[in-house]
Amino acid sequence: MHVVVDTNVILVANGSHADVSPDCVIECVDRLEKLMKNGKVVIDDAHRILSEYQNKTTPIKNKRPGDVFVMWLLRNAANVKHVERVTLKEPEPDLFDDFPDQALQLAVDAPDRKFLAAAGAHPRRPDVWQATDSKWLDWWQPLKAAGVAVQFLCGDDLCKFYAKKFPGRDIPPLP
Repeated sequence: MHVVVDTNVILVANGSHADVSPDCVIECVDRLEKLMKNGKVVIDDAHRILSEYQNKTTPIKNKRPGDVFVMWLLRNAANVKHVERVTLKEPEPDLFDDFPDQALQLAVDAPDRKFLAAAGAHPRRPDVWQATDSKWLDWWQPLKAAGVAVQFLCGDDLCKFYAKKFPGRDIPPLP
């Protein structure tokens, strides 16, 4: 299993998102633990993803599950058994040639583009794990059509957040 992990999965596992359900926290913790045992994390070779993880966590000071994952990733960053790095082509800041659906790229928040570009740059087109960013519900279908699947780890929470953020809009279906 190869995956790209959005930072919010790590933050939810750390208990840093007050509005999520206990089930969502458990799911994120469980996924990260399984990934460390049996999977491969895809990150970029310019440290965009890893730097964001480090900026939003405290892996050296804390033993929260997300911090443990980031520390594990730092220790294994050069271990091809656990981590694969991709080179992202970034002709302009936060715009990537490897983004799976160029027509969608500008609609996606700039800090989120690197995750999708990493998935697009990898030959296996790994899934991207997403926990709480409800805007992604509007994007998963065109991304899937472009060859990159989004796995929503907290579907019920995500739909609740979407309804709150976009009142009056129909909630898109989950994959």
